Amino acid sequence: MPVARLCPKPSVMTKSPASPNAAVIVAAGRGIRAGGEQPKQWCMLGGSAVADWTIRAFQNHPQIDHIVLVLNPEDIKDRSAYGQWDKVEVCIGGQTRDASVRAGLGALAGRGIANVLIHDVARPCIDAATITSVLQALQSSRGAAPALAVTDALWTGEDAKVTGTRDRAGLFRAQTPQGFDFDAISAAHAAHPGGALDDVEVARSAGIEVAIVPGSEANLKITYPADFARAEAILKGRNMDVRLGNGYDVHRFGPGAFVTLCGVDIAHERGLQGHSDADVGMHAVTDAIYGALAEGDIGQHFPPSDPQWKGAASRIFLEHAMSRARARGYNVSNIDCTLVCETPKIGPHAVEMRNKMAEIMQLDPACVSVKATTSERLGFTGRQEGIAAIATATLVAG
Repeated sequence: MPVARLCPKPSVMTKSPASPNAAVIVAAGRGIRAGGEQPKQWCMLGGSAVADWTIRAFQNHPQIDHIVLVLNPEDIKDRSAYGQWDKVEVCIGGQTRDASVRAGLGALAGRGIANVLIHDVARPCIDAATITSVLQALQSSRGAAPALAVTDALWTGEDAKVTGTRDRAGLFRAQTPQGFDFDAISAAHAAHPGGALDDVEVARSAGIEVAIVPGSEANLKITYPADFARAEAILKGRNMDVRLGNGYDVHRFGPGAFVTLCGVDIAHERGLQGHSDADVGMHAVTDAIYGALAEGDIGQHFPPSDPQWKGAASRIFLEHAMSRARARGYNVSNIDCTLVCETPKIGPHAVEMRNKMAEIMQLDPACVSVKATTSERLGFTGRQEGIAAIATATLVAG
């Protein structure tokens, strides 16, 4: 399992036509205008933190190779686990937005990055189409950013009264991600005195021309309490990514005084044989999760040829599968496991098995089903030569 990475020392690379693209997600702000007792990026939105939605949008985009999440020093201890997510590393930011952006760019320096997209963490509804549009524009421009033309009348005001109007022609509402040639924006930030409203201002001060690509009304920035409801409605309205996986496992009986099934030790006149603890139920569930992720099976992640897994507790495998699901932005909706055996009797232990599996997977027990059937004394299970297990896992993005 990867460990959290905190501003690692870059390796020296040269840019090539196939150089990677990166994203810097600025999440060091302390704004609480959106309500709550913590910064808005850590507030819950549709079952996940605002930051989770934002990171996943870039994580799931096939043209984004690296992500730097820039955190406030106060958050680094509690949020460093984001560095375990695919493509993601964490970095400590500064006291201002542009200082945080410079820190994120610095974390990517020397890696041959071609383009970098700089994005506000408080825009969780960013979609793949907008990210793609910015990247496409960077093929012919050193800078590109999404924006929406101003269509409403513009007023000036004072003391809650209108004092004048402004011409809206040629005015745009800026959004992020704002994308740039990596070397160009890094140099621009290094030369800028600070205090810019956004990265486009920094780029233009260095003479970088910035192309405008169509923005999206859905790409809102959470600022006030009512914005959470708007964002949640947008996210719920998008196509749901649901994955199903199946797992099947078999272990034969051998010498022993108990069997371990779904994390529960059950007294029995024989044990189950296997390289690990031979928990056939937990193995089937683990493989079902790996299958839903299209990431192979237990044997690929924990080879039986590796002696360190001899006699290992199967919860190690299940916890790893769960961490892989969460790192890729999936929640486990439900698990259904069927144990096939004549003995031992599963019924008296089924509730304990459900609770144990739920505890390991950090799920509500209502999301976990463990049941049993016999094979009517047919086949190897009918002859009481071993136990089989079948499992199905449902994963839902977000």
